[in-house]
Amino acid sequence: MSEAKAGSGKLQLHWKMLIGFLAGLALGLVAHYGAGSDAGWVQWLTTYVTQPAGTLFLRLIFMLVIPLLFSALIIGVAEMGDVRSLGRVGWKTLGYTVIASGIAVALGLLLVNWLQPGAGVDPAAAQAMLAQGADRAKDIVGSTASQPRGLDMLLAIVPDNVVKAAAENTILAVMFFALMLGIGLVLTRTPATETLLRGIQGLFEVSMTLIGLVIRLAPYAVFCFMFNLAALFGWDLLNSLGKYVGVVVLALALHMLVVYSLMLKFLGGWSPLKFFKGSQEAMVMAFSTASSNATLPVSLRVAEEKLHLPKKISRFVLTVGATANQNGTALFEGVTVLFLAQFFGVDLSLTQQVTVMFVCILGGIGTAGVPAGSLPVVALICGMVGVPPEGIGLILGVDRFLDMCRTTLNVTGDLMLAAVVSNGEEDAEAA
Repeated sequence: MSEAKAGSGKLQLHWKMLIGFLAGLALGLVAHYGAGSDAGWVQWLTTYVTQPAGTLFLRLIFMLVIPLLFSALIIGVAEMGDVRSLGRVGWKTLGYTVIASGIAVALGLLLVNWLQPGAGVDPAAAQAMLAQGADRAKDIVGSTASQPRGLDMLLAIVPDNVVKAAAENTILAVMFFALMLGIGLVLTRTPATETLLRGIQGLFEVSMTLIGLVIRLAPYAVFCFMFNLAALFGWDLLNSLGKYVGVVVLALALHMLVVYSLMLKFLGGWSPLKFFKGSQEAMVMAFSTASSNATLPVSLRVAEEKLHLPKKISRFVLTVGATANQNGTALFEGVTVLFLAQFFGVDLSLTQQVTVMFVCILGGIGTAGVPAGSLPVVALICGMVGVPPEGIGLILGVDRFLDMCRTTLNVTGDLMLAAVVSNGEEDAEAA
């Protein structure tokens, strides 16, 4: 049940989250500039209260994401009714995803080449940030050695053990199994499969109910996330890397307000204003948690209750999009690689930049929808084009804020994609 249905006098969830966001930010800044991030009570509060509280909220969400994603995708595929409808929706989803991601990366690369953010970083501040993030950067760079590449990356999508894939949080592999199971249910219409489908529908409904209970804690978790960010870092890091942060945020904003609006208007027949107004709850949740997967339950509810999209389309597109349609991530990866190249004085040719663009589009499809999930991909791309991958230590301090921004674009893009793909589907089925 939505907040609006629960009672007209109750404050809606996105307003509660916004209040938690602003309160956490304000109190965090007071703590940072009033007492300092090194003050004992600030360290104690962030270490033993706000950080564990925020982590607990995310763990509760992630605990339920696999069964939700698994059941929602199967139901979305099965409700298509036939393989022809599934193929049509699938190809439209893939095509619009590649188009939106390609535009996002191209926009980011154009702005980086024009504004040159890597040329304006203070060397002394940069060395301090590199030293501070050296250990974490080393761990991230080291993790890229175990990442599948090339053909292995495609093969890894097909799990040899789906239980193992779920345990290791290999989302793409779980999605592939769910997709195959959904196709099997479409092709096999017997009383037994109808019973199985009803059982999976029950799993989806239970998952949504449990996540609905957890989501009630979202305003408090948002407060904790923002208090931590503001109390420990303040505005200092944003000032040090202001030009880089500005380019990323500008590119994300242009893509959301211009590209998404044009796609909604001309491909989906939607009023952009109506769409963004209906999507605001999912956008606030995405910005606060910095996780597409954690926002998926809210996105599903927003698509059905606020945007009134067909359930079978929204469930399919949003579950696939939570991992595969990450325009903001692709854009961020491209901007960051070129920023680091400029900082280290590595001159990338046009061919190398096109390579970066192509890999970023693929990276946006395969990146985990969790906080900081794109950093290993950035390190991997840096190594491919001769940029020192350890340079990601330079942006670790501001990555949380940028992760919140790009996740907002990712989640909004998923809803935009569902709205665009839904256009004309009822007419196609009637024909």
